[in-house]
Amino acid sequence: MPRLIDIADTTTASVEECYDLIAAPGFDPSDEESLQNAARQLRRLGNNREFLGDILLEQLAARHREDEFTSSYGPQSLVLSRTDQGLFIRVNIWPSEQEAMKRASGDASFVYGLPHDHNFSFLTHGYFGPGYWSDYYEFDYEAINGYRGEPAGLKFIERARLEPDKLMLYRAHVDVHAQLPPDGLSVSLNIMHASTAQAWLDQYSFDIEADTVASILGHGSSEAFIRIAVGLGGEESLDLAHRFARHHPSDRMRLHALDALASVTPDAVARDALWGEAEGFGSRMVAMEAKARRAELVG
Repeated sequence: MPRLIDIADTTTASVEECYDLIAAPGFDPSDEESLQNAARQLRRLGNNREFLGDILLEQLAARHREDEFTSSYGPQSLVLSRTDQGLFIRVNIWPSEQEAMKRASGDASFVYGLPHDHNFSFLTHGYFGPGYWSDYYEFDYEAINGYRGEPAGLKFIERARLEPDKLMLYRAHVDVHAQLPPDGLSVSLNIMHASTAQAWLDQYSFDIEADTVASILGHGSSEAFIRIAVGLGGEESLDLAHRFARHHPSDRMRLHALDALASVTPDAVARDALWGEAEGFGSRMVAMEAKARRAELVG
């Protein structure tokens, strides 16, 4: 499960101070000194019981005319800091079953009940409310190829809650959790580690009952670009997609290139031939997904 971090510090920090004191030396979750520094600054930010209320009041007063806290993470997330130093500070709002937003939007909007890992490490702090629940698992990322239905080898650890002032490190490609609604409206603070390589590191959702990989999460923009380029036509885009399908270092990108090619292949026989060829491209993940695509054509 995520690593519990016990730091006793009663001082406070603003968002700006927290960010600057982490960014100056950098944030490397694999380096113990760097991790302890980031955890201490998050503890100090968590001790500040006024900053978040002030931010929310400012946003409400401005009626969101300013996009300072626009976030790609979902309706309950706000990015509070810059994102240009390999880290950023985020706040998450977790509605309980009784909240109108939860009833209106459903579980998927808040990633409730979706077992998944992360392709980045991050620190989390229980800032407000009783805290969301999670079922925690661990798995061997290096043993996974990433195709749908692949045995995942999940090891259940426990069900636990992000209690007030609890501070934890979620470890990239180790910790898997299925988040569940808190008993009351709750808020968590995060220090997120970010890197340029992150987009190419796969992140998975899992089928707990079957103990298998359910899907790859977090697709990057390059996958969309290849689909659009191929869809618009032209020999150059087709040639690029064929080269990506055979030789791209990311298996995920190779599969998306093949999906793009299949989308413009005129008939089922030709698509079956394309996927049959892909089974021999030297990637276990691509080969298994190609077999699944061929089975779907028959079905």
